[in-house]
Amino acid sequence: MSPPRTDPASLTFLGAAGTVTGSRFLVEAPGARVLVDCGLFQGGKALRERNWAPSTADPASLDAVVLTHAHLDHTGYLPRLVREGFTGPVHATPYTAELARLVLEDSARLQEEDADYANRKGFSKHRPALPLYDHDDARHAIAKIVHLGFGAGTDIAPGVRVTLQRAGHILGSSSALLSLPGGERVFVSGDVGRPSHPLLLPPEPFPPSDVALVESTYGNRRHEPAEQALDRLADVISRTAKRGGVVVIPAFAVDRTEVVLHALSQLRHAGRVPDLPVHVDSPMALAVLRVYEDAVASQDPELRPGLRDHDPFDIGELHAERSREDSKTINDISYPTIIVSSSGMATGGRVLHHLVRRLPDPRNAVVLVGFQAQGTRGRALADGARSVKMFGQDVPVRAEVVTVDAFSVHADADELVAWMRPAPAPTAAFLVHGEPSGSAALRDRMATELGWSASVPSLGDRTVLG
Repeated sequence: MSPPRTDPASLTFLGAAGTVTGSRFLVEAPGARVLVDCGLFQGGKALRERNWAPSTADPASLDAVVLTHAHLDHTGYLPRLVREGFTGPVHATPYTAELARLVLEDSARLQEEDADYANRKGFSKHRPALPLYDHDDARHAIAKIVHLGFGAGTDIAPGVRVTLQRAGHILGSSSALLSLPGGERVFVSGDVGRPSHPLLLPPEPFPPSDVALVESTYGNRRHEPAEQALDRLADVISRTAKRGGVVVIPAFAVDRTEVVLHALSQLRHAGRVPDLPVHVDSPMALAVLRVYEDAVASQDPELRPGLRDHDPFDIGELHAERSREDSKTINDISYPTIIVSSSGMATGGRVLHHLVRRLPDPRNAVVLVGFQAQGTRGRALADGARSVKMFGQDVPVRAEVVTVDAFSVHADADELVAWMRPAPAPTAAFLVHGEPSGSAALRDRMATELGWSASVPSLGDRTVLG
């Protein structure tokens, strides 16, 4: 039997460093190795190829994984980790566990379908194209998830205790405070929600910590006011309907679709948009919607109390497109309608087929309702690309493209600074989950406005704690 490790505690940035996606943070302490988040890299080819690189965390040696929430860039690598030898438990809140099951099953299905499509069409350089993982890998990963509630400190590895607190980003989302054997407290913010999230309560206060990892997705930006965002959404829907077009809204299936449907419900009941049919074309989004509806019905304490008095997702004529055949029928629609489909950055999923169909027609509109990472088709559209490549072809962009990022459920720079302000300064802070410009801008504001010493790590950086 090998003697217990006596190396000092350390933190290694295996993802979400210098980029928004691929959240993976390795916390090591004497006799313990814990991975906080296990996400997929998304975006350009160079980022996506990182998902295929051998894991530097040595999956078989990990004691546990902690998931802050269910989004793919925080959970989507988990089946691959299990395939490569991880056998320990995965700790998550009950709603994160429920949503992660949907996310991972859908991710495995999409990867299998994409590989099959690439093989049939012959546009992959690999012969044959293979999925990163399959349904069995996802099923094995899901079976390892165990529930962890908010606020209760739980021992998850020798000498390591974790406490989760509400993050207000999506249902079940959390920030994680790890207490290590040497007394160090490591706080991982996860994705921090907005205090004005229309469905969820705000994030809990920033806790005292020695080392803090803070997301910086919108570290150099300020969201427009919610009412102004609703005005712009109403305007683009109304003018698109007048010219006989279709509105396509790429939206993440988990929470973003629900936020969009809530906004459409508000506009419809206020008479601010035409009463158009809405097609939700994402089996996972529809499954997630059911989870949110159940949370409303049970008056879950994560939700804003006002939601308990009415149906926040009542949009009138809702078409639930679950099968491929249902999805294909939308292509024949030639009258004003709204299509909400994933993925939110147009990196994959059914929305690609709708974009191929609708982008060349100037009567139509595409509304981008959240952050668009560098290298994604969504970012190209937001930046005014004249064409985007999908399924091996260049698709002309003649449709109107509108960005309304106030529907993002990430806190902006002002909201992050306000969240951190009451907390005592940690000894060290690191800006993660951001593009370089956003992370650098938030680092500078933390120094000048909070007096915090913060840095922006690079992928693979390791720092000794304590």
